[in-house]
Amino acid sequence: MILPRWFLGVCLWLLSFAGVWTATFKLALIGPWSCDPMFSMAMPSAAANLALTRLRSDSSLSRGYWYDVKLLDEDCSTSKALAELGDMDGYGHIYVGLFNPSLCHAASLLAQHWEVGLASPGCLDADWPNLSPITPPSRVLFSVLRFFHWAHVGVISAPADIWRGTGQEVASALRALGLPVGPVLTMETKNQDGPQQALEAIRQADKVKVVILCMTSVLIGGEDQRKLLLAALDMGMVSDGYIFIPYDALLYALPYQDIVFPQLTNSTQLRHAYSSVMTVTMASDQNFYQAFRHAQMNREIRSAVAATQVSPLFGTIFNMVYYVAKAVEERREAGGGGWVTGDQLVQSDGGFSFQGFNQVLHGGKEGSGLQARYVVLDCDGDQLVPTHTLAPMHTADGSIRSLKPLSHSFVFPGGKPQSSSSCWFNPDKPCRDTDGVMGFFDCMLICLPIGAIFFWIRKNRTVVNNTKLILTLDDIVFIDAQVSKKKLNDESIMRSLLEIKTPFRSIARSYILTTPESSNIGIMEGDWVWLKKIPGGNTTASQNTQKLFSKLREMRHENLNLYLGLFVDSGIFALVVEHCPRGSLADLLSDSEMRLDWMFKSSLLMDLIKGMKYLHLRRLSHGRLKSTNCLVDGRFVLKISDYGLHMILHSEGLNMVVDPQGEKNKFESGLLDFGCVNVHYVTSCPPELLWTSPELLRCPVRGGSMAGDVFSFSIIIQEVISRTPPYAMMDMPAAEILERLKEPPPLCRPIIPIDEAPADCLNLMNECWNEDPAKRPCFDEIFKQFRGINRGRKANIIDSMLRMLEQYSSNLEDLIRERTDELEVERSKTDKLIGQLLPKSVAQALKKGRPVRPEHYSDCTLYFSDIVGFTTISALSEPIEVVDLLNDLYTMFDAIIASHDVYKVETIGDAYMVASGIPNRNGNRHAAEVSNMSLDILHSIAAFKIKHMPEIKVKIRIGLHSGPVVAGVVGLTMPRYCLFGDTVTTASHMEASGLPYRIHISLSTMKVLTSLKLGYHIETRKATVKGLEDTYWLMGRDDFNKVLPVPPDLMGGASNHGISLDEIPVERRQKFLDRQQKNKK
Repeated sequence: MILPRWFLGVCLWLLSFAGVWTATFKLALIGPWSCDPMFSMAMPSAAANLALTRLRSDSSLSRGYWYDVKLLDEDCSTSKALAELGDMDGYGHIYVGLFNPSLCHAASLLAQHWEVGLASPGCLDADWPNLSPITPPSRVLFSVLRFFHWAHVGVISAPADIWRGTGQEVASALRALGLPVGPVLTMETKNQDGPQQALEAIRQADKVKVVILCMTSVLIGGEDQRKLLLAALDMGMVSDGYIFIPYDALLYALPYQDIVFPQLTNSTQLRHAYSSVMTVTMASDQNFYQAFRHAQMNREIRSAVAATQVSPLFGTIFNMVYYVAKAVEERREAGGGGWVTGDQLVQSDGGFSFQGFNQVLHGGKEGSGLQARYVVLDCDGDQLVPTHTLAPMHTADGSIRSLKPLSHSFVFPGGKPQSSSSCWFNPDKPCRDTDGVMGFFDCMLICLPIGAIFFWIRKNRTVVNNTKLILTLDDIVFIDAQVSKKKLNDESIMRSLLEIKTPFRSIARSYILTTPESSNIGIMEGDWVWLKKIPGGNTTASQNTQKLFSKLREMRHENLNLYLGLFVDSGIFALVVEHCPRGSLADLLSDSEMRLDWMFKSSLLMDLIKGMKYLHLRRLSHGRLKSTNCLVDGRFVLKISDYGLHMILHSEGLNMVVDPQGEKNKFESGLLDFGCVNVHYVTSCPPELLWTSPELLRCPVRGGSMAGDVFSFSIIIQEVISRTPPYAMMDMPAAEILERLKEPPPLCRPIIPIDEAPADCLNLMNECWNEDPAKRPCFDEIFKQFRGINRGRKANIIDSMLRMLEQYSSNLEDLIRERTDELEVERSKTDKLIGQLLPKSVAQALKKGRPVRPEHYSDCTLYFSDIVGFTTISALSEPIEVVDLLNDLYTMFDAIIASHDVYKVETIGDAYMVASGIPNRNGNRHAAEVSNMSLDILHSIAAFKIKHMPEIKVKIRIGLHSGPVVAGVVGLTMPRYCLFGDTVTTASHMEASGLPYRIHISLSTMKVLTSLKLGYHIETRKATVKGLEDTYWLMGRDDFNKVLPVPPDLMGGASNHGISLDEIPVERRQKFLDRQQKNKK
């Protein structure tokens, strides 16, 4: 029979249609799963599989896709992780995870190049496409700080690469929101004084009383945080009113409902130190540990690990996978049911809610990411209690909500830190910290003597603060960078110098020292610094200059070259700033060996925009913006310098004269009126004025104007695009160009070919050099326009990646450190495995080479169980089937015992042995723990089925006995933890003489259970031999509502200790007989 062609065509069409609707959407879950306790204990594979399991049963999903998760491991070393990142192409349509902020820049570029999505909880910078799978932690932090009016904060991070990068990213994010973040420190753990040194730096910082801790919380096993908090207690910082906020708790839901933390219970000092910790974490509807145990009981999680040994990040991983799947479905429905690419998820409009692992979560609108409710927790003894709540942000613009107090108030052990001015939290207002001055005048109006005392205190405090601004030869060591053999980059500096107070002899060995007259480069506290010398300056800084410089020093942003101090010594007056080893932007553009693609250029321009946006938001114009004072550090981050320089010169009574060779700035003494008439530049150096706007050329103004900065920015865009000096393509002398700029028409502007940059960028440049200053966009508008230029654009990023890898070029010290880190990771894995085979106390003694002495336990309860008819089942099964049966059964048992205070001793064949009261003594609770576990096991065995013989029910006998035992380690090769004594023999006899589906207990166990008065149901089993004591059946408990299987009969005998022929399937029975017949032959 020949089928018609149209019928075959319809079949092919239906097959293709079905293929579309059963396509697999792949998620690549990437993270440092073997680096830090928070990640290594998170069980990411189990969390992802649990999310996939619940997704398949979610009735709200349209079954459009089949979701699959690929687990990728991120190296602990940032340099290695960055190198491996480029090899991860093709693993998923969206990459979920990436907790290391140092990788965000590269990951965003790669995601755009691969045309996939990125959902990273570690990327806090909104400039790159990222579907945030958690509420941005920086926004939550800002809400807490704004509520308490704490603007001045410090950051201390653990020495691991991921935490060091997190600390820098958090500081940058908060500075972008307008806060003057103070010291950003890394706590060294190689020496014992590392925590004290970091805390001392915080204590020396002005106005900083709140510290953000970027490290694993002590409540989930973080050792670094424990050392830091105990050091803070010893230094008196807890009683002095310092508050510590753990950053890692923002990434997950820390359990706090009805939870007692043993870390706080067992250490009085740590409990006192933790009273100064303000924990901010995701709110949860159910305790994380309870939710985890519930999933184990339902066999959704097959692992038998105790819930308290799992990091709460498990729930975050579950939520991230679930949220991405919901976002995919939302985009698919919005697109009419078509295929959704990963890069489209950034535009997710949210509008949905779903049940996370242990809380209800919401999808934010317009790509704002996952939204969750947060709580602020206070320490109450060894428990945590909520004091404030933060509602999720459902608004499209991601506006920041405010905290709402609850019934329990937060207790500040050393008093609440002083509030800062509210202007810090308003990006539209400049902040000048005038609260102290206003308080002074209020006091003067109230009482003149009190005002005089207050003024005296402030004057003395100002003197103390000013000494921190003034630097001398005692603070800075000058070096000759031209002949030094060291490479000028941040990595080599950190390797060769100590972070705090570098010894003089160490510097002498690494660098060639020189005098301040012959060098502008020095080393201060282990960091390279640059001195901007002012010839003709005073030998001392005036009070006005010091106050002005103090305000400029408080301006902190990742794209500003920070002011560090005023150097006044040896007849030199100089500004001390951060050293940027790669020189200025002009130097970078003029280096013909440095290849710059558009993606790299746009990154530099975005840095410049963000820095200028920060300055203009604080009502400060630059006035001298050009490519020569835009510096590039060792990480290729652009930093603006010389901001506020005109104010310092004016305060010192100096007038700037531009050097004719354009090499440096000279200053001459003399008072000057900086009005429109008297302010002038020396016209012998026209090239220095090519960045100046036309209106300022006609009528100069001290400090320039914001519109003038925008014009200067447009000229820098021309330089970056064409990699040529300003107006180089016009082939005119600089003086003629300036004359044309002053007296249009015609307008004189650089000419850029349209194919050298995106059209949107060229249009933005034309807007910025508009002749009318009022028509030029502000930097806030420029930021919004420029951010969208590269969205969705393909680019060749190989050269950019190579240059980014340059800063991570490794040397021998790096290699040793990385190998040491790998050794530590492997050691932790080995310790974890040993901890599963032996009790922790025994494992620790064996690792240290100490003999493990046998220990006597006066009271404990033992559990024995075996499978009824196991010999018959084994005979009817293949060997591999027997192994699978025991593995499935004991995996279920292991999950159950994780919820009870018991210790699994061993399994031999079908025998399963458990003890309570060993090796951890628990009073007289051992009998109750084993009894409760036995009831749970008996309940679960009723639903258990053998995969290869589902018709045969698995029946077990259980025997319990209480009494003394001796425990010890036997053997050196494959050591075993064994129990000895009559109690072991009696418990085994109780199991052997029991009945199927019955819990057989001895007289001693019955007495212990009765004394507990917990409502256990016990029936007597009369002894069949005279002289033997009666035994008992454990039937249930008052509050135990689970269904128990019905025993097949109540009498002992052969039928109760085997499987009858009627229970064996016919085909299995015949197969068994054939095998016996074959063996006889």
